[in-house]
Amino acid sequence: MELTVYLAGQIHDNWRDEVKQIAAERNLPLSFVGPQTNHDRSDNIGEAILGAQPSAYYKDNAASDINNFRTQVLMQKADVVIALFGDQYKQWNTAMDASAAITMNKPTIIVRPTALIHPLKELSNKANVTVETVEQALDVLAYIYE
Repeated sequence: MELTVYLAGQIHDNWRDEVKQIAAERNLPLSFVGPQTNHDRSDNIGEAILGAQPSAYYKDNAASDINNFRTQVLMQKADVVIALFGDQYKQWNTAMDASAAITMNKPTIIVRPTALIHPLKELSNKANVTVETVEQALDVLAYIYE
């Protein structure tokens, strides 16, 4: 049985590659989807599809509509959501995606450093599991196959 895992979280480093590599090393039957990780593509998708917008507000709004559509489709198809909260970047999109997953009743694993225990306490309480590392998140998924 292969599970599809939506990898929610910031797009500024290679944490998704790390998750995929660890999963492959452990021979876990997982496939991965997630947000658009090409930042320029994500920011400009509204204008790429709808044409030039009259201001930055409308450009962001058009891109947000299309990015939210993409996220909703992929998240609904996913069996599990892993939402990684790092301590380096602002985490608004991660919080939004984790909340959406929980609202959709998707099994959700939150990965967050100890420094974020307090600010994420309510969200962690709503998630199925909260861990501190991506390795631990994959341990949770590996347990399904035991």
